[in-house]
Amino acid sequence: MGKYTKTDIVERAKELAVMISETEEVDFFKRAEAQINESETVRAYIEEIKSLQKQAVNLEHWGKKEALKKVEQELDELNEKLETIPVVQEFQSSQVEVNDLLQLIAHTISNGVTDEIIKSTGGNLLSGETGSKVEHGPDACKTDSCSH
Repeated sequence: MGKYTKTDIVERAKELAVMISETEEVDFFKRAEAQINESETVRAYIEEIKSLQKQAVNLEHWGKKEALKKVEQELDELNEKLETIPVVQEFQSSQVEVNDLLQLIAHTISNGVTDEIIKSTGGNLLSGETGSKVEHGPDACKTDSCSH
């Protein structure tokens, strides 16, 4: 019988979520997002991009390949212009920072669980094998009298 329930873990995860939301990375993200929302230039680009995307859907529906190519080219150019705006670059890098933090946490938990399983089954941390694999593996029995 385990010491913790799924409910215990979810409660801890909620606490962790609060902690994460109060990190520098998330703070940077919130500030960058606010700047994006306040930028008239960015808003204008986004409106234009949305409008062109609707056109592209319609052109694709009606099979207008040449016109679609032209609209897609305009979309690429607009996206490139949008990405050169400093507040957009800051926003994108803040997204990467938060994502990296979440990935780090996920990997740390995942690797930690694996290590705990290996340790608790008397396995080998270096080879990454659990105790049951070590006990019953091909090298477990060196004699004919082995019961495995």
